[in-house]
Amino acid sequence: MVEANKEMAVYCFDTLVAYYNSEQAPPPAFEEGQHPLFVTWKKVVNGGEPRLRGCIGTLEARALINGFKDYALTSALRDRRFPPIQAKELPQLQCTVSILTDYETALNYLDWEIGKHGMIIEFTDTDNNNRRSATYLPEVAAHEGWTKTEAIDSLMRKAGYNGIITESLRKRIKLTRYQSTVFTMQYSEYISYVKTTRGSVPPNLIGSKSGNH
Repeated sequence: MVEANKEMAVYCFDTLVAYYNSEQAPPPAFEEGQHPLFVTWKKVVNGGEPRLRGCIGTLEARALINGFKDYALTSALRDRRFPPIQAKELPQLQCTVSILTDYETALNYLDWEIGKHGMIIEFTDTDNNNRRSATYLPEVAAHEGWTKTEAIDSLMRKAGYNGIITESLRKRIKLTRYQSTVFTMQYSEYISYVKTTRGSVPPNLIGSKSGNH
């Protein structure tokens, strides 16, 4: 089984840096494959708790190289919850790559384990009959300190549901649970990796050529 690894996180940083510098990213140092994947960017400010800056991916299997290339940029620049990440933020960034595995249909909305499973919920909005869906990665509920019900209610809001959340509505949720492998890399670790494997760091690595994105 393919697991998330250092080279995948390096490639996401390479892709973002290349975008700011209007260059091509170096070729990746991991093998191609087909898997669902996510890219998460967080920003560390003054040594505090990392804050989410973007997280986008695909629940469908995707070619890893193009997938990480696309979602490294999409999550950094086009997550509608946040303003686009700017080049000057690079030194404060950390990147987490996730590869999703072990999809299972849950028996009900509580049939998953906090810290182990991510979940995809699907349900019908009783107010307008729209189908809604959303997902949280396995680490989210544990990081937020939620109970299972709190996580499900938050996920329903993420899906765009603004009505009253009742137990009967929760019971009508179709929940798919999954697991993931993850790898997290700080920008400083990325710089060290580049120095060690490529001999030097280009002077424009932090995006000094184009800080206007």
